[in-house]
Amino acid sequence: MASADQTDAAEGDELPEFRNTALSDALQTQDLAAVAFALRHGPTVVPLIAADAAADESTPDASGADEVWTYRDPKTGQVALLLFSDAANKPASLPAKVALNSPGWLRAFLGLHEETITTVFFDIAGPHPMQASPAALITALDA
Repeated sequence: MASADQTDAAEGDELPEFRNTALSDALQTQDLAAVAFALRHGPTVVPLIAADAAADESTPDASGADEVWTYRDPKTGQVALLLFSDAANKPASLPAKVALNSPGWLRAFLGLHEETITTVFFDIAGPHPMQASPAALITALDA
């Protein structure tokens, strides 16, 4: 898993490209099969939160590793996972740090948190946002 803080990248640093062009193209079509193909064959940009910011009284032995940032609706308690085809599509209001995660990571993460995550948004702020259920994505990733 590669990670970067978008605000701390110095000029001349050799960072990987935090994008999945195939996913961006698939989101334009709004076709879940095309999105699934892109997810099976390329990375996904995921916002991260620092472990110390994510730790609370229920997790006193935090590992120190950054954690995936999710959105919890304060009214309903529903949890959304936000994924991006390109780090440039991540709204500035989300945590600055991102990870470039593999298809295997995404499948494992969705499987582990399928009962908690109620929806997955891709490029929520555009240019071509899309929404899917974790179950639909797991089925598509396993195809």
